[in-house]
Amino acid sequence: MKVLPVRKQNRLQSYDYSQCGAYFVTICAKNHFELFGTIDVGANCVRPQLSQTGEIVEAETKNISSIYQFVCVDCFVIMPNHVHMIIVIEQPNDKNRQMVKDGRTQFAPTISRVIKQWKGAITKKVGFPVWQKSFHDHIIRNETDYIRIAKYIENNPATWKDDCHYLPITN
Repeated sequence: MKVLPVRKQNRLQSYDYSQCGAYFVTICAKNHFELFGTIDVGANCVRPQLSQTGEIVEAETKNISSIYQFVCVDCFVIMPNHVHMIIVIEQPNDKNRQMVKDGRTQFAPTISRVIKQWKGAITKKVGFPVWQKSFHDHIIRNETDYIRIAKYIENNPATWKDDCHYLPITN
């Protein structure tokens, strides 16, 4: 019998991902395909030029706070093949506590639940699967950590060709 490799745990064990806090999240496109746009280098700035799929990603990212009452996206960037964002859960939630919004029962959101819903909404609108399985997260522990990550997100387009997700086109 073939022994399967042991997968590294993606989430911090015994941490409650529904508690109040800020989380740095990176989600990659399936097979790292550049589905979301390109990086446009202008005279004084570098910014992503979004494709139609990238525009759907942007709209759904901005929509997160309307779906989850106590969740917002403080900053984000849509790169050609991945998305970085800082997601903030603003109010501590008891996992077992239920909330009612628009007549529907909602449980305290976790980062995994927010990302799952976000990916699903985008996939449904695009019409085909665009996401790599899972996502990377980092629990932001203090203001210094937050500032460092926010600057990284802001500057990510300018450093695209040095990014670990950048895949140069080869002939």
